[in-house]
Parts: sequence; C-alpha cells; structure tokens
Amino acid sequence: MIPRTVFGSDHEIFRQSVAKFMDQEIAPHHGQWEKDGVVPREAWTKAGEAGLLCADMPEEYGGAGADFLMSAIVIEEQARIGASGPGFSLHSDIVAPYILNHGSEEQKKTWLPKMARGEIVTAIAMTEPGTGSDLQGVKTRAVMDGNHYLLNGQKTFVTNGQNADLVIVVAKTDPDKGAKGTSLFLVEASAEGYSRGRNLEKIGLKAQDTSELFFEDVHLPPENLLGEEGGGFFALMQELPRERLLIAITAVAASEAALQWTIRYTKERKAFGREIAQFQNTRFKLAEMKAEITSARVFVDRCMALQNEGALDVETAAIAKLTTTELQCRVMDECLQLHGGYGYMWEYPIARAWADARVQRIYGGTSEIMKELIARTL
Repeated sequence: MIPRTVFGSDHEIFRQSVAKFMDQEIAPHHGQWEKDGVVPREAWTKAGEAGLLCADMPEEYGGAGADFLMSAIVIEEQARIGASGPGFSLHSDIVAPYILNHGSEEQKKTWLPKMARGEIVTAIAMTEPGTGSDLQGVKTRAVMDGNHYLLNGQKTFVTNGQNADLVIVVAKTDPDKGAKGTSLFLVEASAEGYSRGRNLEKIGLKAQDTSELFFEDVHLPPENLLGEEGGGFFALMQELPRERLLIAITAVAASEAALQWTIRYTKERKAFGREIAQFQNTRFKLAEMKAEITSARVFVDRCMALQNEGALDVETAAIAKLTTTELQCRVMDECLQLHGGYGYMWEYPIARAWADARVQRIYGGTSEIMKELIARTL
C-alpha cells in the first residue's frame, strides 16, 4: 500500500474524531434517513458541535481555521460508511467558500458562523429544468425594481433543498450580456415568494434531500447580491474546480470502501465448494480494481495538495472528476457482480453504493463537459 503523504499527524487525529462521529451519529440512523428522504436537523447541529462543518473557514467567521485537507477527511469518512446523506460537503465545501471568497464582510459575519455551528443549512441553486450543465442558459431573472431586486424563476436538483435556510441562487440580471449578465444572490427560505417543491425521488442518494425551488416576485435588497452584479459566472468558474475535486475525493473513497466490502464478501461466500475469492476470475477482478483505485488515489491526493496550495486549475480538476467518477461506476458494477444476487439487495451496502455512484458522472459537470474542458487545453 502506497503511504499517503498528503496528511500530517494533526489530520490523522482529526480523522479519528470524524470516523467516530460517522460510526456513532450517522451510520446507525442512515437506513431510516434513506426511507425518510431527509436527514433531521439534529444531525447538523451535532456535526457543528463536533467541528465537522466549515472546518477550513477562518476562525473569525466561526470555522476551525484549518486547511482544505480537514474538509477532505470529512468527505472520505462519510464515503467510507456509504452515507449518501447528510449533505455536509455541499454546505461546508461549496456554499461556504462562495460566501467567503465573494461575499461582503457583513455577509460573511452573518452567515458563516451559523453555518459552522450547524444552526442553518445551506444550498446552491444552479440547475434549471431546461438547462442542465449550461449555466449560461439559466432563465431565472433578478431585475432591479426601485430599491430592490425582484427574483423570478425555478430551480431543480437542489441538494439540501428541503432543509435549506439559505440558498445561493444563480440568476440573470442582464440576459443581453450573456455570461456577464449572470449574478449570484443569497436568498433566505423565509422570504415571501420562495417555495419548495417536492423532495425529488432519485435512483440513489436516498438520504440526501433534493428539491425543486420556486421564486415568485421574491424581494431582495441589494445587500443580498453575492459579489458584484454580473460577476456570477466568473465566481462559478472560479469555484467549480474545488467542487469537482470534492466529487473526485468522494469517488475514490467510495471505491475503496466498495472494494473492501467485496474482498470480505468473496472470502466468506462459497460456491462450488470453495470461497469465491479463490477463483482466478475473482482474484483478477479484485487485483484490477485495486490497481486502478490505487492509481486514482495517488492522483487525487496530488490534486488535494494543489488545492491546499491554491494551485488547482480547471483542467486538472476536470481530469480528476472525469477519471475517478468513470472508475467509480465501473468499480461499483464489478463489486456488485461479485456479490451475485445479494449485490442487488438494498440491505447490502454495495447495492446502495452502486445506485449512489451513477450521478457522480452527471452533477458538477457531466463527463462530456469534462472532456470538453480538457480538450480545450490540447
């Protein structure tokens, strides 16, 4: 096993704490949360108390002032237990950086401490029913009406959508300017005209609430603008490499977990008078997966180091997301196959992991978009 040199002793101490939290506070309840389609708010406040939320946010805004690697550990340990919810990563590692990097001092002081404590849950609303990965094609509009903006539109596939108290909404403030006419807004769920649709029923990620959101003449003061008017698309492009790395981290950690489940299963399960693990096909399949996952792990660890240094670029993040999510789907399929019929039973973690993996090739930019981004650099 290649040693992981990206982490130091402080990281490993933190990992022990996170692993204990996941085993005690998340894993025992996850089956019920999958049935409910949502994680209770208590899990968020407990995570805040344990220091799992917004770990790499500055201490002055309620975070731990740690580095990005601490956030990566939370993602890895949640993937280790196969938990599709709660959506801690989106809250801590996508929404929080948008507010930190693009928000006003007042916005940062108002929202980040509450996020770190788990007092509020956050989300980001990019996708619309007709746009998918085309962020320049959003139809949601925010127009200045007197001394405030009027927000109208619809979003879908919003992670944490049922629980969210605060949502970053991508909207067009000037459709004639294309990308330069896109802006970001902080929208509170208590705002008049804001409404949640149904909790969407997905193939996987059953414990993660995912919603449609509707905005009908929502009044927003200028103070709710996140960053500059027209600067939304630039902010999105700046933050997306980190988001894609988060997906890659999940992909590798989930693949590692699935491989370990499968190794154990094939050593316990017998067919034709011997362990499944003794068949050459099984050994070769496991060996292939081990080799590919190890290679992916080394590359993603390097990407994590780059992110920690502020040096992760768009192309490298796209490579990480493309290769690891494609690998994850292959690994889950191979591992399910080695479980035989039991792999298709929801009670087995590999069944859940197989269903959860498929969307990884879609959200955060599809595999096809990743190939396009990489191709542009050739």
